[in-house]
Amino acid sequence: MVDAAKVLLICDDNSVISALRQYLTDRGGFSLSVERSGNGGISVLQENTHDVILVRFSLFDIGNKELISGLKKVDPDCIIIAYLEEYDPQLLKELVGFGVYDFVAEPLNLEKLLFLIKKGTQLHSLLFANHKLIQGLKEHNVTLEKQNILLAKRIEESTKNLTRLYEDLHSTYLRTIKALAQAIDARDHYTHSHSENVARYAEAIAREMGLPVKEAETIREACELHDLGKIGIDDSILSKPSTLNKEEWEQIKRHPVTGAQILEPLTFLNDVIVLVRQHHEHYDGSGYPEGRKGEDILLGARIIHLSDAYEAMRSARSYRKEPLSKEAAIAEIKKNSGRQFDPRVVAAFLKIVDVYDPG
Repeated sequence: MVDAAKVLLICDDNSVISALRQYLTDRGGFSLSVERSGNGGISVLQENTHDVILVRFSLFDIGNKELISGLKKVDPDCIIIAYLEEYDPQLLKELVGFGVYDFVAEPLNLEKLLFLIKKGTQLHSLLFANHKLIQGLKEHNVTLEKQNILLAKRIEESTKNLTRLYEDLHSTYLRTIKALAQAIDARDHYTHSHSENVARYAEAIAREMGLPVKEAETIREACELHDLGKIGIDDSILSKPSTLNKEEWEQIKRHPVTGAQILEPLTFLNDVIVLVRQHHEHYDGSGYPEGRKGEDILLGARIIHLSDAYEAMRSARSYRKEPLSKEAAIAEIKKNSGRQFDPRVVAAFLKIVDVYDPG
């Protein structure tokens, strides 16, 4: 039997505690712990790990920054949801800057709260699993170094073992990097499964254009890793509901290069790395990071760029709560054919879109 997700409620309002206790345990099926002070909440987290922490930010025993900092010190990956007495943009901006995942405000929408807790639980589990993968990789490398000393003495008879070990290491690295990319998508519930959806469109376009199986697989792997560079971008920028300023936009524009740099040590991914670097170049040369134009952009990157743009238009975002309709998104793709997008890629996309996005 799967254990119930654990929620820590930090709140000093008995009526709120009573209402949430009944809703989250009976309706949500969560295991709920309650603490009436900020310092008490930090102490509880030190004793037991919790998947999500719901904080009523009207406590008097500790400041907002000190509370969030204290919780993050105990569990750097803890998922904090703010429960505000009223919607306050300035306070919300401050809390997000300190590390709050999301918020609810009075009048309380219980369905939204339930949704955020479920998504927060998934994200916390994914981050925890990612740490385990990385730790396992470190342990694997230590073991590999010891084995290499012995293998050096018996090179000829150990060739098969070396091949197997290399393949295992290759696979372990790739799994770890992909898990990290998935964790980045999951940082914002609006972009959960984004890379997976982009890969689905891109692979279909590649097949429609008659690309070799190996090249289509390379494009798929690049899609799964294309937003890896967003690990270096502040959550407050990724989830900003309004227009980015110039400095914030410059941070966003760096993510293709950052992603390529993270992957550079993995030489077996060289073909993937160049696609990650180029996936925001525009056909007319107006893209980034290098302003490449036309055929100077790899075909795989042109395919990923269109797939990424279409999937983003068809999904909700922090800056646009309602996704574009299928018809509106297709019209935008057509309008930018020859400018932002390669016309040949657009033509292939229009042949497959009805199958992969029935609308």
